[in-house]
Amino acid sequence: MDTSTATPTAPDAAAPAGNGPPAAASTLSSTATSTALWGRAEQQDFRSRVRGALLGSAIGDALGAPVAGLSLDGIRETHGLAGLTEPAPAFGRRGTVTASTQLALFTVDGLIRAHVRRDTGGWHPPTDVHRAYLRWAATQHDWGPDERRKENGWLAQQEWLYARRGPDRACMTGFADDLLGTPDQPKNPTARDAAATARSAPFGLLVGWEPALVLQLAVECATQSHGHPTAFLSAGAFAVIVHGLTRGESLDAAVQRALGLLGVRPSHQPVTDALQRAVSAATQGEPSPKMVESLSPGDGRDAEDALAVAVYCALVAEDVPHGLRLAVNHGGDSTVTGAMCGALLGALHGETALPAAWLADLEGRATILELADDFALEMTQGPALHGPSASAPGWLARYPRA
Repeated sequence: MDTSTATPTAPDAAAPAGNGPPAAASTLSSTATSTALWGRAEQQDFRSRVRGALLGSAIGDALGAPVAGLSLDGIRETHGLAGLTEPAPAFGRRGTVTASTQLALFTVDGLIRAHVRRDTGGWHPPTDVHRAYLRWAATQHDWGPDERRKENGWLAQQEWLYARRGPDRACMTGFADDLLGTPDQPKNPTARDAAATARSAPFGLLVGWEPALVLQLAVECATQSHGHPTAFLSAGAFAVIVHGLTRGESLDAAVQRALGLLGVRPSHQPVTDALQRAVSAATQGEPSPKMVESLSPGDGRDAEDALAVAVYCALVAEDVPHGLRLAVNHGGDSTVTGAMCGALLGALHGETALPAAWLADLEGRATILELADDFALEMTQGPALHGPSASAPGWLARYPRA
């Protein structure tokens, strides 16, 4: 990962700063780290935003699942003129999530593993995230957890994840072998849908990293399955926006930072145009499904269009349910836009803003909460879990260095 134009500095004083990124180096394999003290209030705020982002993404995904593949007219025919307003059954019950949530969880798992492996000098987060995606791929063809896979750790032992929930074709082919895609040699160079973007919110939770490095990491991990520039730049932009929100910025400020970082990237125009359309649309009268559909021309499944829809719905949301209803009632990829909007609103407002009734029915809620808390614990207390002066053997069993 080239960091020559993105030298990290200390995080803003107003933002919590934990186990930050490596110092500037030619690649992400640098072993240099920065560690800062977290106060109790900062830890609590950070954990709430991590929980909010992951749970919000999951409930948005689950809300969109019943209307996936339907046009707006089809949604209204099925659910009434107001469209889908409450969770409905998909895959046999209310609250079920799709591959978007599964992959987001394995992204978190990979990021935790990367921080744990830093002690060994093996510091290359894209590789650790790629290994996590290979563990996800195993859940799509195995009957259940395989105890012979010693590298599985805790997350891959969760039986409910061994369900095939509409995985994106590019993800299945991208993670079909051990080859690591890179920006120079991406997997599936024509894949430009939003599946990689939807799984990229966890990169934005790395609040100790500089935004340029967050963008680059998300880009590198997106190219492991989605090699079209629009797809991997959308993933990077989404991660930067979540990053700003998790640091306590406004949504508008986070979008502007993403636009600034994208502007120096080759092939950025479709993504920056989409973000600018979303910001402009937020000032143009009453939010409506018609406005949402205007942001996603064609079939609405390209990554930049899904990003525009998610950002617009988060910008105009009166509250989380209002934003999520807007995000899924259109003819595009409702699961992806619901998940992305949910991550934005959850990172912005924290877990307590999420609708309790929707959370109560959410599939895998206990796992998502536990993983969110593990991520927050690793980012704030990592040295106490696996540092040179202290160790928690149970932690290394959950997140093996292998």
